[in-house]
Amino acid sequence: MQVTETARDGLKRTLTVTVDQAELGERFSVRLDELKDRVQLKGFRKGKVPVPHLKKMYGKSVMQEVLEQAVTETSQKAIKERNERPAQQPKIELVGGADGVFEKIVNGEADLSYSMSFEVLPPIPVMDLTTLKLERLSAEVEPDAIEKALADLAERNTTFEPDESREAAEGDMVSMDFVGRIDGEVFDGGSGEGASLVIGKKQFIPGFEEALIGVKAGEERVVTATFPDDYQMKTLAGKEAKFDVKVKAVAKPLTPTIDDDFAAGIGAENLEKLKSLVSEQIKRDYDQASRMKLKREILDALDKEHSFDLPASLVDFEFDNIWKQYENNLKATNKTFADEGKTEEEARAEYRGIAERRVRLGLVIGEIGEKNKLVVSQDELRRALVEQARRFQGQEKMVYEYYEKTPGALAELRAPIFEDKVVDFVIEQAKPVEKSVSRDELIKQMEDVTER
Repeated sequence: MQVTETARDGLKRTLTVTVDQAELGERFSVRLDELKDRVQLKGFRKGKVPVPHLKKMYGKSVMQEVLEQAVTETSQKAIKERNERPAQQPKIELVGGADGVFEKIVNGEADLSYSMSFEVLPPIPVMDLTTLKLERLSAEVEPDAIEKALADLAERNTTFEPDESREAAEGDMVSMDFVGRIDGEVFDGGSGEGASLVIGKKQFIPGFEEALIGVKAGEERVVTATFPDDYQMKTLAGKEAKFDVKVKAVAKPLTPTIDDDFAAGIGAENLEKLKSLVSEQIKRDYDQASRMKLKREILDALDKEHSFDLPASLVDFEFDNIWKQYENNLKATNKTFADEGKTEEEARAEYRGIAERRVRLGLVIGEIGEKNKLVVSQDELRRALVEQARRFQGQEKMVYEYYEKTPGALAELRAPIFEDKVVDFVIEQAKPVEKSVSRDELIKQMEDVTER
């Protein structure tokens, strides 16, 4: 095997690999010998088929198999010997074109010569992680937070009792049939039978719920309401609609009293135990929010502190995925670039910047993990797969089959686990400063992170 570098431009490499006729002939002979011991042809005993006869019968197909194997093995060997890390699968092309040359190679009349084009991963000098200035927020669970959580829990367990004589008020549930019209014409999605809403929950467009205050079971009423200007269906945005509403029932809310009986009803021993469980859950939520903020700070810092050439193929691949998702979202919401307050060129520039950030961080995170021997164990991957399957109750078998048969699917499960391991390692090295904050301050900090 002979390897020659024919082009080098930044991270791009083009190699020409040549495998001479003699080596191909040896590979071909070995493969025919292996075939001789397995094939059985009419008129010959197994293992006794003459090699010339095998060559006549299967020579071309065997040589094609030998060539494919030779390309796979020699391309991997060439890259390994050069100690290079391709960013993506190399593009391989036969030198001289397929016509004529390929036939000569198959017939043993020419060397195998192919070009291999690829981008290499750049050197990534990882910063000294101990120099990172990080802050880990911590919030204590206050009694009012527990009381609010209990009140929310009680509200979620509210039941409704129909009352034929009741006039609907804030918090009541109204069951109804309705037909909506715009300019006298019924419109798609504007009608319903047996629909229910709780007045004050803002489940319908502005003005609809308020117009139902005071209705009673059996009453019919015309409700006028206007769709918001930013309504997701552009054909309805800003338009006034009239709804013919027939009220079928009005039900008053029965919110449970927060006591030992209520606690027992949802699986706790008593109210004190329920408060303890609620407090623990709130604390977990606070800690998760704190970690999310800290993780974002780490990723921002790693992105800021590392600068190196990015493989264009990886950036293009990431950008294409992001852009397709963005276009699909625009289509699904019936919006345009103008609705988003930007031109297509501005949007492309913005999302290419996001793609570059993702690629840069992916390479840095991979380098940190590799240098510090951070790996995702099979047990961790198995637990993630089980957790993923649980999200699709009744379809677990289909989920397992998908991950078993789909190339790259397990890598998608492994990636976030690996990223979290690297984040944990960075935290361990950087030793963030602990800072106590209030619940409101923690929430505000999280909102700031989400908006960025």
